[in-house]
Amino acid sequence: MVGMGEMLGYDFVLRGVVAGVCVGIICSTLGVVLVLRRLSLIGDGLAHVTFFGVALGLYFRSQPVFFSIPVVMASSLGIFRLMERARMYGDAAIGMVSAGGIAGGIILASLGGGLNVDIFSYLFGNILSISSREMWLSVFLSVVVMGVMVYYYRELMSVSFDEEFAKASGINTGRINSIMVLITSVAVVLTIKVVGVMLTSALMVIPAVTAIQAARGFRSTIAAAALVAVSSVIGGLVISFFLNLPSGAVIVLLNIAFFIGVITFNRFRRRANKETA
Repeated sequence: MVGMGEMLGYDFVLRGVVAGVCVGIICSTLGVVLVLRRLSLIGDGLAHVTFFGVALGLYFRSQPVFFSIPVVMASSLGIFRLMERARMYGDAAIGMVSAGGIAGGIILASLGGGLNVDIFSYLFGNILSISSREMWLSVFLSVVVMGVMVYYYRELMSVSFDEEFAKASGINTGRINSIMVLITSVAVVLTIKVVGVMLTSALMVIPAVTAIQAARGFRSTIAAAALVAVSSVIGGLVISFFLNLPSGAVIVLLNIAFFIGVITFNRFRRRANKETA
């Protein structure tokens, strides 16, 4: 029976842990901002666009990440332009861009020989197949995203709670929105190999929603969301390794379990407070 120490001795497991922790932190942190702004669906929409970038990279026999990042960045800005200039609701703009990304990806996959093993690893995630290059890229881009968030922390907090007040206070909300969707694009692309296209939005939304239920204050909510995400990634890796289960699905189910646990705890706490009152 392989123990925890021996498990971490495998290079592919260690790469998965490092990349998963980095991705979990940036996704959960951004997720708090997106949930508060009621833009949680953007992660799902951009994940579908990433499928087009992945198919494009595989079609040209190149690293899919390098194709996906510019494609998803352009799409995220396109969503906001549609919302501003075409007067479309956010969910409609996200749905249209998402559908276009999936359709384009399917056509490219068909031209490239169909849905092969490589594409399926991006569709459903395979954190244990992350290469050294992908791991270091995840670390570098995670540091960049977190650096941008720390630098614009006050602006992001203001825009998250009241965009109109932030604009009246002199904050360039248009620039902050653009920065937010661009770093979200990077986070979404990095998440694909961890949980896959189909489950990416879950890693952004569920830890944030769980933290909002458990914490008070913007900073503590971000910290709680990161803790939930990292715990689910590490726990999901351990469970999937020992039980030979799909890691992405296990990570998402652990996130849901944390959410149910917090909701249950809050309910019992409220009941106990009523009885002692």
